[in-house]
Amino acid sequence: MTNDTILRLKSEVLDVLENNILPFWMNKMVDHEHGGFYGRIDGHEQLHADAEKGAILNARILWSFSAAYRVLSKLQPSGLKVLSYLDTATRAKDYIIDHFIDHEYGGVYWSLDAEGNPLNTRKQFYAIGFAIYGLSEYARATGDMEALDYALQLFDYIEEHAFDKEHNGYIEAMARDGSPIADMRLSELDANFPKSQNTHLHIIEPYTNLYRCIRDLQAASSCDYVPVLGSVLPVNVAVAPETVLRVEAALRNLIDIFTDRILNPETHHLDLFFEMDWTRGAGHLESYGHDIECSWLMHEAALVLGDTEVLAKVEPIVQMVAAASEKGLRPDGSMIHEANLDTGHVDDDLHWWVQAENVVGWFNIYQYFGDESALDKAVKCWQYIKDNLIDYDNGEWHWSRHPDGTLNVVDDKAGFWKCPYHNSRMCLEIIERELID
Repeated sequence: MTNDTILRLKSEVLDVLENNILPFWMNKMVDHEHGGFYGRIDGHEQLHADAEKGAILNARILWSFSAAYRVLSKLQPSGLKVLSYLDTATRAKDYIIDHFIDHEYGGVYWSLDAEGNPLNTRKQFYAIGFAIYGLSEYARATGDMEALDYALQLFDYIEEHAFDKEHNGYIEAMARDGSPIADMRLSELDANFPKSQNTHLHIIEPYTNLYRCIRDLQAASSCDYVPVLGSVLPVNVAVAPETVLRVEAALRNLIDIFTDRILNPETHHLDLFFEMDWTRGAGHLESYGHDIECSWLMHEAALVLGDTEVLAKVEPIVQMVAAASEKGLRPDGSMIHEANLDTGHVDDDLHWWVQAENVVGWFNIYQYFGDESALDKAVKCWQYIKDNLIDYDNGEWHWSRHPDGTLNVVDDKAGFWKCPYHNSRMCLEIIERELID
């Protein structure tokens, strides 16, 4: 029955990916007048063509459609759908390179106006990480060296400007020209501290993908490689050995930062905000969605690195962090957002991204550690998503449901923070992962 359950899950997420998530972005969010993609569709399905265009949204679109092309072209190599995914990914890549990358100072603008001009020019390293994630995935999917070159430039930019050589780790943000800024917050919902778990999570994620991309392309260029229709043949892929070593070293260091600094050894949750010297700030906060997301992303980093000693250190922690996240689970399989243990405030909205990461995190525990109850958790949460979050009439998923079951239509359907990345990645992860024998 286990294999039947997984095969059914794979079939269902493939259907949702291709018939619910991806068409929404291709049919409703492409800006044919000013290029790229619109900045917002609100919770009432109204398009805001004049909304600012965020770096995070565009980088996540790039990642989602690049990954969809890479994975789904294996299933239908000559299909028109996969070629449309490639077209959308290429549109996102070109727009990011032409408009979001700061060709004078380096890095990536935080946002543009609707016409594509720089609006907020601050450099938020979280967003730059996502640009690396998207560009490296495009290169991984197509062999495109321009995308890889820009991904490596942005890697160098983060290492030069964000890395704390005294205390280790990465700061949150700076001004366009590299000067310090007082308010480093990622959003108005965050505490103002120079370091955060969230930014480190979304730096280890792209660094993992960049390292994997380099290795994949080098392997493909040194063997008989037959590209799928529409892809670019990677010929003479050359990345300097010292660059490969630098990416590898940064990835190793980030794994250590998570296991030795960000992980709370007493609770096995991941602390959220830190001073420069890693003193915990903002009180006792627990983010269950980030816990379960980090459990599998940290595991992925160690698996891609391929060092058995690192993996032996990480895998027990992966299981402990996933177990700690269970505190946020509800009987129906859904997971609440976060809690402040100092104030007693609990954000128990049921966000789309938390549910998506909840499915992947528990599927990962089942896949690598054979825990049948973890598979049950993943499947149960998927059922919650199907019953409560997928918008079968208009496409995509709703932002969240409130604890009483009412639908959240205040927050966006698509926007600065509401992107196709968490849910498309959930689908692609389930499709691509192998079954346990």
